[in-house]
Amino acid sequence: MNNKVIVSIGSNINAQNNISKAFDLINKYIDVDNITPLEQTLPIGIEEQAEFTNGALIGITRLSFENLRLRLKDIENELGRDRTRPKFGPREIDLDIVEWNGKIVDVDYYTRDFLQRMVKWLHINS
Repeated sequence: MNNKVIVSIGSNINAQNNISKAFDLINKYIDVDNITPLEQTLPIGIEEQAEFTNGALIGITRLSFENLRLRLKDIENELGRDRTRPKFGPREIDLDIVEWNGKIVDVDYYTRDFLQRMVKWLHINS
């Protein structure tokens, strides 16, 4: 079964490199239709850290929701994500499923205007 998905991508540690590598790895699991322009955002929670670079992509996957979620965690691990850091601390890479088959599945969407802008942009431009 084909599932339409929007995935958010963020980093504030070697962001350009990590995001580029993440896009390459994600292509193994998602047939990407479009990618938003990358955007700089202020950190949330812990303000004494570098700004984040964020983007999102839309595409089709044959994986189930849970299998895709696990593959995204594998990509984060492969790119060196340190899960011992505080929840709102620095990130090598952060990958989240935001929308699954037209339904918002990430509660952060409702409080992060950049996620709302990116989802809207993908729907208009894809």
